Amino acid sequence: MAKVVVTAIGSRGDVAPMIAIGSRLQEAGHEVVLTALTVSYDLIADSGLRYLPHEVGTGENADLSEVRDPVKQVMQFLSPKGMQTTGEALLKALADEPADILLLSPFAELAGHPLAEARGIPSIGVRLQPMSITAAYPPSLLGAWSASPALNRTAGRLAATTVDRVYGKPVAAFRRQLGLPKVSTKALRRRRTEAEWPILHGYSPLVAPRPADWRPGLDVVGYWWPPQPLGWEPPEHLVRFLAAGPPPVYVGFGSLPMVQAERERVSGVIAEALRKAKVRGLVQAGWASLSVTADDVITIGEVPHDWLFDHVGAVVHSCGAGTAGAGLRAGVPAVGIPNAGGDQRFWARRLHELGVSAGTLSRSKMTADSLAAAITTALTDPGLRANAKAVAAKLADEDGAAAVVTAVERLT
Repeated sequence: MAKVVVTAIGSRGDVAPMIAIGSRLQEAGHEVVLTALTVSYDLIADSGLRYLPHEVGTGENADLSEVRDPVKQVMQFLSPKGMQTTGEALLKALADEPADILLLSPFAELAGHPLAEARGIPSIGVRLQPMSITAAYPPSLLGAWSASPALNRTAGRLAATTVDRVYGKPVAAFRRQLGLPKVSTKALRRRRTEAEWPILHGYSPLVAPRPADWRPGLDVVGYWWPPQPLGWEPPEHLVRFLAAGPPPVYVGFGSLPMVQAERERVSGVIAEALRKAKVRGLVQAGWASLSVTADDVITIGEVPHDWLFDHVGAVVHSCGAGTAGAGLRAGVPAVGIPNAGGDQRFWARRLHELGVSAGTLSRSKMTADSLAAAITTALTDPGLRANAKAVAAKLADEDGAAAVVTAVERLT
């Protein structure tokens, strides 16, 4: 039995898959501790895992779901200062916590690598999107575009170099704090590459195949499906709504916060689009605090997607990795409304290429007419539904969490 520390820095979509692998490791007999931001308390509390909370380093507000300026808050979080204070909080949370191995989510790697080195224990990267250099496409965080193989690899190298330069000072500070010798971030990255440091990617190779030119140690193992909270039951009002008519359309933007003006505009567009499409709707409030009320539309809080998506006719979402995967697992068509930054446009493109998406809309340019048209296509195009069902059937045979257990047991 190993003592495994799983790190999960980020929003709900970053944390839920870490609960999945933590739960599977615990089922396999390992002792598991999950460390995550304090904002994740409600998500983790009923998971059955031991939880070590720590703060986020934004310098302004520890709760990313309650912000006046979401873009400013995210930029503060991603800044060198934000990453340093977040990393320091992570190191403080784990200071007295023994471990045989660390599982490092991307935002935890800056402090996690020095911690593993200082303790002389192995670590594994656990990622939800492809970010390593390949000729197949640029790093997914750069969007959905792709160029020639040479340019894609160049984009990957430039992205890695930029990360090393931007976060060189925080990494140096962590190494000093842990009594480690001074080494450049570029040299540290080269060491990990030469050592074939293992990185497991928690999405299906059917959805985004493993690039043929990736180095050994980079593996795509399948989705990490989060379990339902212990003792969870669906709210009675939601059950009654679902039973009162045909399957509704789900609309949600997950952990994407919005300023008040944008929240009101998007809520209005959603309400009008559902009316024009003549369909029932389930709107998830999320971090945007969306609110739509009508005779055939309700707004709901957090509900496990593995349960909810089995009861809807289509899913309209921002194409976060986890929500995109949950929609595929349920076998329902999608409408993508990806955010401008991050990996959401990458997953929106993958849904389109799999033939399960009725369209990709820009949130800033989206109108009630364009959204209603996409919803209608998602519900009426038989090809989309057939493709979605075929993908779901193949995903049912995958077990991504088992691969994590195997990797941990190989290294401990």
